[in-house]
Amino acid sequence: MLKPRQPVPDLTVSTLDGRSWTLSAQQPQHFTMLAFYRGLHCPVCKRYLMDLNRKAADFNQRGVITLALSSDTAERAAAAQSEWGLDNLTIGYGLTIEKAREWGLFISTSRGKTSLGILEPPLFSEPGLFLIRPDMTLYAALIQTMPFARPMFAEVLSGLDFIIANDYPARGEA
Repeated sequence: MLKPRQPVPDLTVSTLDGRSWTLSAQQPQHFTMLAFYRGLHCPVCKRYLMDLNRKAADFNQRGVITLALSSDTAERAAAAQSEWGLDNLTIGYGLTIEKAREWGLFISTSRGKTSLGILEPPLFSEPGLFLIRPDMTLYAALIQTMPFARPMFAEVLSGLDFIIANDYPARGEA
């Protein structure tokens, strides 16, 4: 189990802009934020990432690097980026199920087609949102077992303002 103030596993994924993205290579002023999403098949993920896309500059202004990632293939991730209008986000793809489990994410099996009419992959991770300090320690982890009831990005931004202004420590470390 990942614990606040403790090191997180390193993470490398391919991104749709043709790069290899590695967590330990990031140099944020304050945090790196990882938004793990279920994949192209998820209508809730669509709305969630569209909101993050609208607020990407707000996170950047606060010294936060953002990455949205899933275990989708490059083709499915590219379809999500295009169809959902995610022009302000770095999108990672090809997250392995083993790496998702290492991060404490819940794994689901396919139930066939979703309400969008898109087939779920055989296995995929459920959502998670992580804030990682520049020293690769966990600041916050918000992990879901299903697509609903995720932290809203407006609240995350408000929290970041307080955290940064007051040098508020990570909690839940005991």
